[in-house]
Amino acid sequence: MGMTSHNKRILGAVIATTISCGAEAQLAQNLTIHPKALALGNAVTADPPGIMAIHYNPAGLTKLEGRQLEVNLMSVYLDVDADFHAPEGYEIFGIDGLETDPLTGDQRDPVANSHSHTNNVALYLPGYGILRAPPGPAIAPSAGISINPPGSKLTFGNAFYLPLAAGFYRDKDDPGRYQPQATALQRTTYLAPTVGYEINDEWSVGAGIHLSHMGIAADQYMRAPNMLLGVAEVLQDAFNCESGDEPLQPWLALCGGNVGPWDDIGALSIDVQETLSPTYTLGVIWEPTDWFSWGASYTSEADMNLKGTFEIEYTDDWSGFWQSVNGSVLGAITSAILSLPSGAPREAGNVSMDLVYPQHFQTGISVDVHPKLTVNVDAGWTDYKQWDAFVFRFDRNLEFLNAARILSPDNATPSTLRLPLGFTDQWNWAFGVEFHASSRLDLRAGVEIRDSVIPDDQRSIMAPFGGANLYSIGMGYRWDKDTEIDMNLSYLQSIETIPADTSCNINCDNITNIIYNPYAGLDVKTSLRVVMAGLSFRTKF
Repeated sequence: MGMTSHNKRILGAVIATTISCGAEAQLAQNLTIHPKALALGNAVTADPPGIMAIHYNPAGLTKLEGRQLEVNLMSVYLDVDADFHAPEGYEIFGIDGLETDPLTGDQRDPVANSHSHTNNVALYLPGYGILRAPPGPAIAPSAGISINPPGSKLTFGNAFYLPLAAGFYRDKDDPGRYQPQATALQRTTYLAPTVGYEINDEWSVGAGIHLSHMGIAADQYMRAPNMLLGVAEVLQDAFNCESGDEPLQPWLALCGGNVGPWDDIGALSIDVQETLSPTYTLGVIWEPTDWFSWGASYTSEADMNLKGTFEIEYTDDWSGFWQSVNGSVLGAITSAILSLPSGAPREAGNVSMDLVYPQHFQTGISVDVHPKLTVNVDAGWTDYKQWDAFVFRFDRNLEFLNAARILSPDNATPSTLRLPLGFTDQWNWAFGVEFHASSRLDLRAGVEIRDSVIPDDQRSIMAPFGGANLYSIGMGYRWDKDTEIDMNLSYLQSIETIPADTSCNINCDNITNIIYNPYAGLDVKTSLRVVMAGLSFRTKF
């Protein structure tokens, strides 16, 4: 019984970390790169913006003349909320989660009917891990250069940018700290040598190699509101552990530490990264007339093996409980047979995980429907279907995996863990309009429809991303014949409702469920709001 509880919570902690970090990728793509692209709802494949054509469509580099330098700053403000509502009859093994605990005088489940909130941004700093930014908006920079030799049809470019960035941290007493207290997922492209070639007046092509760093990290507290821990609490009450006596010693001891379904078990930290993750990008633009253009681009997938460390620190109550169990006659025999936890206060070591950065295809058109009005339409596909499961490999046999393999032999061995995800691939649509107010000023607006790749039974509060729309406005201003400035203001919102026992990454209460469920039995509602304000400066040098 206890073995199962321990297995579930530790196994689930690692699982939840990975699931959520991965899930963040869907809505975090293309949110921090270029103000013009965001202002047009990322519908720019046929009309890529400046030097960041390196990312959107490398064929667009042929639009740049001479030597040019570009610097972009994207200010990001996020607002992450979650509500935890206890439905009627909320209980675990007959213990009412809303009643007052006689030991503490507080509600037994402090999370029930509470609210979680954070607007603190976290970044992944290579070599350091999670970097907690000061409260308020965070800045995501990018920059690049391009060179078009005089008379040449070739344009060369290079850039630094963040194609994928997401992260936040909560207060340590926030009820959302179980999924997680802090997390960061980030892909940093630090070199992107790219070339564009103008075949003729109608056709241009481009290609590039992108060298990136990928980092994932999370810190979170752990608890396991499961029936098995409800049984443990009931037995401790029956043993009258408060008196300090062990009525069945030396045969059985259960009073080494207070455990229960809503008590903290410990805290997990995990940090993995890949320092060199290459991809390649191909692009083409066709402009048969001066009022119509078509573009398409493809970014390859990247097979990665992220490596790093993990650490689990257990509470004194949790360690003491298992030390007490193992110190009794029946407990020692049972532990030897079933590989029950020994009560170690800490486990740490190295861990690696296989992850595929998904391939992406995008195509779109740009049409001048009027001398003063241009309309862009894009469709993009990301191959998240490859994320059917994540696989972790530990550098040693861990006692929690010894227990996990009994419950889930297909997904766990003493040193490996396989996590089923079942993500889906998606086509997303994007639309943008540009009003040419004058020879110097363009006004823009756009919307991107971003469907979720996360199945309903995999939702969580770490990745509160369902379907969402990205709304943007912006402007472009030609400062002089060599200098252009672009600006955007964008807003994205996603609201998800997760009824109790519907997502086994957060609130399933089945006794055989091996997925981490720190909010088992609770109705959960999540809300994510992101505001982005960007400025781009590009000039010849």
